[in-house]
Amino acid sequence: MRILFLLFPLLLLLVQGAAGKHDKCIRRGGICVLGGCRFPYRYVGVCSTLSHCCKPVWG
Repeated sequence: MRILFLLFPLLLLLVQGAAGKHDKCIRRGGICVLGGCRFPYRYVGVCSTLSHCCKPVWG
């Protein structure tokens, strides 16, 4: 049970880091997509280890 008190702050740090990258993606005009970018989107950055920042090709 004590390990939960140690894991909770770690989880909060991970979520906080991911939120900052998501904001950068939105400022670039993109969206965070789980996996890879599919047409009509192109890769412009990383949101987290599993999701990529994708932006429309014509936008």
